[in-house]
Amino acid sequence: MATDFYTALGVSPDASLEEIKSAFRRLARETHPDANPGDPAAEARFREIAEAYEVLSDPRRRAAYDRGDTVNIGDLFSSFAGIDEVLSRFFGGGFGPFGGASRGPAQGRDVVVRTSVSLAEAAAGATREVSYRAPVACSNCAGSGSDPGMPLQTCDRCAGQGSVRVTRQTILGATMTIAACDRCRGRGKVVVTACPECSGAGSLNRDVTVHVDIPQGIDDGARMRLAGRGAAGDPGGRPGDLYVEVRVEPDERFVRHGADLVHRVHLGLAEATLGTGLPVPTVDGDSVEIEIPAGTQPGTVFKLSRRGMPHLQRRGRGDLLVEVVVDVPTTLSPAQEEALRAFAAASGENPASSRKRRKKG
Repeated sequence: MATDFYTALGVSPDASLEEIKSAFRRLARETHPDANPGDPAAEARFREIAEAYEVLSDPRRRAAYDRGDTVNIGDLFSSFAGIDEVLSRFFGGGFGPFGGASRGPAQGRDVVVRTSVSLAEAAAGATREVSYRAPVACSNCAGSGSDPGMPLQTCDRCAGQGSVRVTRQTILGATMTIAACDRCRGRGKVVVTACPECSGAGSLNRDVTVHVDIPQGIDDGARMRLAGRGAAGDPGGRPGDLYVEVRVEPDERFVRHGADLVHRVHLGLAEATLGTGLPVPTVDGDSVEIEIPAGTQPGTVFKLSRRGMPHLQRRGRGDLLVEVVVDVPTTLSPAQEEALRAFAAASGENPASSRKRRKKG
């Protein structure tokens, strides 16, 4: 046999049924053609793992396979409508993002848009206007797809249920499933006279503009969900959702760590040694005067409580952490060098006689 079924599923020959099933679930998601757009070999890989699962999940076939007997499973896909139905037959309806029969009219697709705010706007909250193009419910027929004033007719195929029972003879035996009615597309009713504006579709592509309130404390990359503001679905189906992805622009004054902000202040040697006072900016737009005590060491952090970012969706704020950086001068005037050498002599230090770098080695 060309394919080693255990290798195809990545399991050992003594794997349990649960291990085999788990491996197939994982590989089915990875090798599904929808997850591999533009890859013509994706369906072949899926067929291989499906055949391996079909043999190894059946004790009788597995025993025959382990003995080296020929196992004839025919064409696994011949009795199915497609790959997704293979998944739903093996694992029942609702197999992840690819399988499962739909019930009722199809929901509209979700829409993702992006916007950006400054760090200060993220702290204070902001409003943004986002625009996108998507199907929206036809205003003439209110999304029904029917000419206004003309009633919808009960679907004669599903008797208004929106779904039908389908029985198929498969390699797993007779299976019965409930699927959306293909005539009314799960709605239970059909259009007799189509709306002249949307030609019965119930929706039209339009440019949409939405005002979005950005909450205080939002993080960079956060997604906000606006339920029902996405693309219109099939007539009778709910619309999709709108997701607004927010980028918080960098602020050169601060480094953000959750709700805390870090601001670095640069001090000269004399300021760090003798102490000083200086203003520190805040994300709210004002400044706070802080005192740097004499003898402050590099890396010292001063905490300004509750002057950081607001906590998202709860009360309180983070802190503003002021980190001290002591700058060592790289050039000195003659007067500065003379003063520094006098300080070194008074301190018992022994600096180099020349400020030129000595060569190593």
